[in-house]
Amino acid sequence: MEAQDIYEAHRAYLRRFAEAEIKPFSAIVDEEARFPTESIAAIRKLDLPGLAFPAAFGGGDGDLMAQVLAVEEIARVCACTAHLMLTSWVAIMPLVVAGSAELKEHIVPQVAAGRAQASFCLTEPGGGSDVAGIRTVGEPTAGGWRLNGAKRFISNAGVADWYAVLARNAAGGFGIFMVHRDDPGVSFGRAERKMGMRGSPLADVLFVDCFVPEGRVVGDPTAGYATMMDILTYSRPLIAAHGLGIAQGALDETIAYTSQRTQFGQPLSRFQMIRGMVADMMAEVEAARSLLYRCVAIAGKNDERARAFASMAKLLCTNAAMSITTNAVQLHGGYGYIADYPVERMMRDAKVTQIWEGTNQIQQLLIAKHAFSPFESQDS
Repeated sequence: MEAQDIYEAHRAYLRRFAEAEIKPFSAIVDEEARFPTESIAAIRKLDLPGLAFPAAFGGGDGDLMAQVLAVEEIARVCACTAHLMLTSWVAIMPLVVAGSAELKEHIVPQVAAGRAQASFCLTEPGGGSDVAGIRTVGEPTAGGWRLNGAKRFISNAGVADWYAVLARNAAGGFGIFMVHRDDPGVSFGRAERKMGMRGSPLADVLFVDCFVPEGRVVGDPTAGYATMMDILTYSRPLIAAHGLGIAQGALDETIAYTSQRTQFGQPLSRFQMIRGMVADMMAEVEAARSLLYRCVAIAGKNDERARAFASMAKLLCTNAAMSITTNAVQLHGGYGYIADYPVERMMRDAKVTQIWEGTNQIQQLLIAKHAFSPFESQDS
């Protein structure tokens, strides 16, 4: 069987799984703004928490395309479940890439088995896109490090067991510290009340003289910034897939609704203006999907364009999510504005995909930097 056929079989299986095991709970999770317990239990049964990790640590050895497809298909029916899953992948990936064998053996199997969840701590009260401006500090102390600072808008906060924390150190560099929720000095702010993604916990993570043992630093304690920048190149295609899944879900709901809803004696799908809008939505989804998959192919070859393509995929797919969910609400008419129909939830969920993992304005700057770099390097 060729690789393309394997991926399509993977997608088909995930779609059936998501429809049967996750979709029935997505609306109630949003309405009650609660953790999607049933969906998380379902993805554990399918061993999806370990998909991104090496088999040596209990993972599924899934490549980036397999991960993208999993996020896309689950986000199609429940954006919260997909985001909880990918957040643990992203949080643990610095450890997989740069951590010691002992630290990997201690943490990765827990997360791969779904016995523990993880979180990624970059954003601070002073900003998120300015990573170099981070103020959380890790100071060396006997037997380890002492962290002080605050991280803001942290996904999985309070639910996750492990936190990958980027902090400045006295040597002038940045380290990545693996902090456990039970470590002394760790606390959590109140759960944020959000427009969408209501089933995905979001809160501050606070560190007051939090002791981190020496063995829980990921690699070189001064090289964490470079590692985290590389991880963003990995994580942005996953966020792109998240947006793409939401867009596809909204498109599917729109096609079904306009085919069944009648006005003036015929289905809405018979009206030329409706057909034109749906055609544009479909083209937008497929254009975003094509760029995302090209981004994945480039990332797999360690191509120097990988960072720019990750930004382009994130930009295009999440903009498509917002555009298509907005049109989906419009095409549902008054019903699109009430919670009985999923497109209302999808529109609210879509918005944040344009903001997190680097706002889309930051992505535009990164793309432009790549475009102009041959000329600007000549000027310098």
